[in-house]
Amino acid sequence: MRPYVLIALAALVGSVGAQVASYQVVGDGIPQSLTGKAGDAGRGRALLIERGAANCLSCHSIKDKAMQPGGTKGPTLDGVGAALTVAQIRLSVVDMSRIARGTPMPSFHKSGGLTGSGPTLSAEQVEDVVAYLVSLKK
Repeated sequence: MRPYVLIALAALVGSVGAQVASYQVVGDGIPQSLTGKAGDAGRGRALLIERGAANCLSCHSIKDKAMQPGGTKGPTLDGVGAALTVAQIRLSVVDMSRIARGTPMPSFHKSGGLTGSGPTLSAEQVEDVVAYLVSLKK
């Protein structure tokens, strides 16, 4: 598959003014961090537990007592870090529609995301969620 560049337009989300980061999709993933550095798995876990902007648990489950109950519409996220590469996980969070057209899973970091006006998660939050999901090896 030919690599191509997707430069997303900056967009505002509420009052925080979060912008969509520029990123490059290569094959089936986004190999480079949206922030230029690795995310923090602990902050990513906290975002999922909070069930706010990173509302993964409305459709997915994770065997973590703090994340119960999880949803059943999507597959369990246990073991996702062993099944997918970091780049694949990052693209799944950023824009799942690039992987599976018509998917019910929302895109969390693109213009016109869940809010219709901009990204739901900042680039840093995406990297934190990705770091947590990558840690789920079993």
